[in-house]
Amino acid sequence: MATIDRRATTLALAHALSAAERGLAVIPLSRTKLPALRSPHRDDPDPTPCHGECGRFGHGVYDASTEPRRIRALFAAAPWATGYGIACGLHPHHLIGIDLDTKSATDSSAALRELALRHLFTIPDTVVVLTPSGGRHLWLSGPPDVVVPNSASRLAPGIDIRGAGGYLVGPGSRTEHGVYETAPGTARLAPAPCPSELLRLLLPPPRTSHPAPSATGRQGQGLVQFVLAAHAGQRNTRLFWAACRAYENGIGPQLITPLVQAAVRTGLTEREARSTIASAARMTAPPSRQP
Repeated sequence: MATIDRRATTLALAHALSAAERGLAVIPLSRTKLPALRSPHRDDPDPTPCHGECGRFGHGVYDASTEPRRIRALFAAAPWATGYGIACGLHPHHLIGIDLDTKSATDSSAALRELALRHLFTIPDTVVVLTPSGGRHLWLSGPPDVVVPNSASRLAPGIDIRGAGGYLVGPGSRTEHGVYETAPGTARLAPAPCPSELLRLLLPPPRTSHPAPSATGRQGQGLVQFVLAAHAGQRNTRLFWAACRAYENGIGPQLITPLVQAAVRTGLTEREARSTIASAARMTAPPSRQP
């Protein structure tokens, strides 16, 4: 059974209640940062999906609440809890968490700055939570009618996104590695609205089929689909690779327009796409013969 640290649990409950006063729905967490309450269906021989409809605790983020009586009951059921999680995607803030990790070999903060420069957005003043490992959580508010999915390193290496169905470790939580704390000067800020350019990057690309002209055959269609599947940080690379393969196989000129259209749908400008394809054409051109 988990060791009970009553002081840490009391502090976690106090922080959780304070967050709830600001409209943030919370759940108790253990020192491992996982939900403190186990699923009541864990021993069911054939469990059916349940998001709390059974009325019992232990459904992770689906237990989250802003109601003080329910929060106290959650913590009473998990006296070993030393932290709390804040559910993302819920009214009124529709919280989006930008998790800048330090575990990867890349500089996630630099990667976010590069994305901001490339896509012309700035991160507004907002709540910033410092993690024990040296990382940062940026809190942003999303539109009520947009569902931002969770993702890991899709935006860029070392940048994880906490969206609908996910949660952030709340400031004041104590874990195996230390305490989560609010960065100086940000504790009383409200989550700032997510810049529209960044929000677009956080959403999955539309899953639509755009077959290439029949003249290019199945190979050309496959290259177009390869470009359409690109995420942020992959778009130029995928486009360049596909264009190189097209020129190497003699279908480059016929595939320019479909590749440009595919690249534009992933977020590149037409000018960027044509420049990348032109680079691929030069790279794969046979060397000119000397007279």
